[in-house]
Amino acid sequence: MHDISSLRQRIGQDIATSDWLLVDQARIDAFAAATGDMQWIHTDVERARRESPFGTTVAHGYLTLSLLATFAQQCIRPEGIRLGLNYGLNRVRFPTPVPAGSRVRARFALQQIEDIEGGVQLCWLATVELEGSAKPACVAEVLSRWMR
Repeated sequence: MHDISSLRQRIGQDIATSDWLLVDQARIDAFAAATGDMQWIHTDVERARRESPFGTTVAHGYLTLSLLATFAQQCIRPEGIRLGLNYGLNRVRFPTPVPAGSRVRARFALQQIEDIEGGVQLCWLATVELEGSAKPACVAEVLSRWMR
C-alpha cells in the first residue's frame, strides 16, 4: 500500500514496477478495432513481414501508452483515498516500437506531490520497458489525482 505521507518522503525515487505483459497480435488487433486505427503496420502481419522496417507488426504507440493504466493499477495501491483519477499527461515519447509478441512492463518514479482541494495531485515519470531492449517503448509524465 502507498500512503500519501510516506510517498512525500520518496519524491524522485522509483516507487513501483509492474509485472511483464505480453503484447501479442490479438491485443494489437483488439486495440485497432476499438480505436479504428487499422494501419497495416499494426494489423497486416504478412505485409509488415515484407515491408516494415521492423519485420513484423508493431503495437500502436497509444496502445503502449494506454497500458499504463493497467500497470499502475497492478502495482500502485493508494491507501486512505476514496477515488483515483487520471488527470492527464505532460509529455509522452515513444523511443522504440513494440513488436508483436514482445513483453513490456512499467516502472513508476514519483516526481511531485501537490496538495489540491480534497486530495493530492501526483506527477509520475512512467517508463514502459521493452524486454530485451536498451531503449524504453514509452516514457510519459503522468498526472493522477487521489481524492480523500
